[in-house]
Amino acid sequence: MRGEQPRNYVLKVCGREEYLLGDYPLIQFLYIQDMLAKDGVPQVMTVSMDKITYCDMQYYALPERRRLTSEQSNTIRKKKNHESSWKIERNYSCLIQTVGGLNVDPGRLVEVVCQAGIYHGGKSLCEPQKTKVAVVSKEGEAQWDEELQFPIKVCSVPRMARLCFVIYEISKAKNKRRGKDTKDAINRLAWVNTMVFDYKEQLRTEAVTLFMWTHVADETQGDDVLLHPLGTVLANPNTDSCAALQVRFSNYDCQHPILFPKQEAIKSYADQLENGAEMARLNENFEKLRVTAEKDPMYEMHEQEKKDIWAAREYFQTTAPELLPKLLSCVEWTERAETARVARMLSNWPMLRVESSLELLDYAYADAAVRSFAVECLAKISDEDLLLYLLQLVQALKHESYLMCDLARFLLERAFKNRTIGHYLFWHLRSEMHVPSVCVRFGLVLEAYCRGCQDHISTLTRQITCLDKLKWVSQAIRKKKEISKARAALHIHLQEEHCMEQLCDFASPLTPSLVCKRIKPDRCTVKDSKMRPLLLEFENVDPTGTDIRIILKIGDDLRQDMFTLQMLRIMDRIWKNAGYDFRLNPYNCISMEYAVGMIEVVEEAETVANIQKQSALFNAASTISKANLFQWLRKQNQSESALNKAVEEFTMSCAGYCVATYVLGIADRHPDNIMVKKTGQLFHIDFGHFLGHFKQKYGFKRERVPFVLTHDFIHVINKGQRGGVGEQLDFKIFKELCETAFKILRKHGHLILSLFSMMISTGLPELSSEKDLQYLRETLVMDLSEEKAIEHFRMKFVEAQKNSWTTSFNWAFHNFDKNN
Repeated sequence: MRGEQPRNYVLKVCGREEYLLGDYPLIQFLYIQDMLAKDGVPQVMTVSMDKITYCDMQYYALPERRRLTSEQSNTIRKKKNHESSWKIERNYSCLIQTVGGLNVDPGRLVEVVCQAGIYHGGKSLCEPQKTKVAVVSKEGEAQWDEELQFPIKVCSVPRMARLCFVIYEISKAKNKRRGKDTKDAINRLAWVNTMVFDYKEQLRTEAVTLFMWTHVADETQGDDVLLHPLGTVLANPNTDSCAALQVRFSNYDCQHPILFPKQEAIKSYADQLENGAEMARLNENFEKLRVTAEKDPMYEMHEQEKKDIWAAREYFQTTAPELLPKLLSCVEWTERAETARVARMLSNWPMLRVESSLELLDYAYADAAVRSFAVECLAKISDEDLLLYLLQLVQALKHESYLMCDLARFLLERAFKNRTIGHYLFWHLRSEMHVPSVCVRFGLVLEAYCRGCQDHISTLTRQITCLDKLKWVSQAIRKKKEISKARAALHIHLQEEHCMEQLCDFASPLTPSLVCKRIKPDRCTVKDSKMRPLLLEFENVDPTGTDIRIILKIGDDLRQDMFTLQMLRIMDRIWKNAGYDFRLNPYNCISMEYAVGMIEVVEEAETVANIQKQSALFNAASTISKANLFQWLRKQNQSESALNKAVEEFTMSCAGYCVATYVLGIADRHPDNIMVKKTGQLFHIDFGHFLGHFKQKYGFKRERVPFVLTHDFIHVINKGQRGGVGEQLDFKIFKELCETAFKILRKHGHLILSLFSMMISTGLPELSSEKDLQYLRETLVMDLSEEKAIEHFRMKFVEAQKNSWTTSFNWAFHNFDKNN
């Protein structure tokens, strides 16, 4: 109107520091899509370009990676003065000398054994070896000076092999049965892992002191395995208080450093092999092999199947490159001919989709070339997808053998280019800095991020200062026994000058595009639950935006909630890509420190328990009435069309959550952790238990229902009608929706399994070994055909329907329990 150039203006999202830039159709922006999905009206305003304060947009490139030449190392490759490890035909060996600092009772006789094994990607490469029994002195020391010879030649040891040690005590009570090595006769005291080759590809041949880790009950390993191959290869940083193992690695009478062959040498060896080799039997039934290769990651293949699939690698390369993870799991890593062929094969393998490349970053794939290839495949991933999988990628850093690796570089480069990725990367790393086994690795990546993105530091520091202040407030009000006193104390503390000064002008750690201007003490409260979470309200910096509400929870490990919500987001994406919107509501949740985190407040929503209580003013038993929920929805949605829309929202979201909670085995469901929005959208909160880890009450599992379907839910789905065709039709549609949702997830079963398996090293007690993954495999019935799988799912559905009254009764009992 004023003859100004439209190019000088940009659209800003109201209430957020988020701008719609570039020549894209509006519908492609996530904010617009989200608003339309919620039937909202996108709120945007025009802002003049010169009013936007750009942060310094120079991005910091990482310097090229050079080989380090350290004083202590004799690994500088010169032409003649080194030996190739492939030329050493002797068995791998090491001398176990002594251990000191064992934490044992000095008042009794303690006998210990040291056992060692060589592993690659969690798989043992040969029989583990163990020392004779040694007696521990009063000072906590034991001496062996015993050489362990492993039944594997040095030339067969792969580049990324790791040597795992454990020291265990043989308890005296079981001495008579020592020959039997019964499980309970063994008490593991300490473990440590180390790489066979160092970062610069030199075989370790010196004497070393390995600082050991103590065994923890919920460690990421099975009870039957003594060694801990999935544990870190870093030494324990708390060197003063841990056991120290002295080991001397053999130098095989070699005067020069022993180096693993260079990639060029390996590839030319593979070329020679290929020239002289016959290709796989071409009459092989490729289709049959392909069916085997398409089975889920946990399917156990026979040795012959592995050999046949490996032999048919050229067929897979051209017709099904996505099956590379399965093909690589058939490789014999101790056969250097095979490992050389892997290196050659990867250099011309087609790039994989994100789903398959993520699988290659799992702990089972230790080979550096494989992991580099996986990161290369991720290079083109969009920022939105990267944010979707960031949690797993940060966890996958724990499976890397060296601190400097392609995955760490990739994450840093992407974080430098996008502040939002940087924000979440920072918090994911910082939230585990208290874990000794990852603090060195995560600390280095954090430092690299902060050095490379210095203009972000002040924003992050503000968030940390605010968090510290809120932790202080939380500590202060916890001393109050009564909830009313705690609430009064909260208001008083938040109004103190030091709180008002600190709790202002910071970006929300949950959603960095929301900037809090100042706290509103009178709108904050303490929630009435065991951990006394704080419900906080802040004024938005942008006057066109609504206030920002956050729940601060201290005392609970929110990592499992965060992971479950992220899996719901991924399922939502899978369903939407298939054309279905199951109205999921995976609200934001972030773990920030040990047992400290924040949760987004979902507006306009009530728990099912509250809805039932509002209807049941007279007594708790009337919460069994199935009409309560439907009547509440009718009250919120007065017109016929609004009610129909709310019922549709309820039906879609109920189907989505039924299937998602069933597949993930989300346990401990009751009316306090299921909520309904006024628009009819149902969603679950509080994911303290998953993968079928049900709470036991009175010695039996309280929930035998495969998914939550109560008779009042069915009543809403049927629009409150009783009997007749109407009920049948609406419920039939609901049932078909559940089946479709299940079918779509099953097609992506590989992705779901591999995302869980990437989380095995997280230290979540309910996801600590492959046994926990078995639960997922069984709910997705990965071993059945689609037809049989749907049949199985229908049985579970009927079971849930039959139990809908029982579930409602249990819920009424739960409410009654809480009211008393």
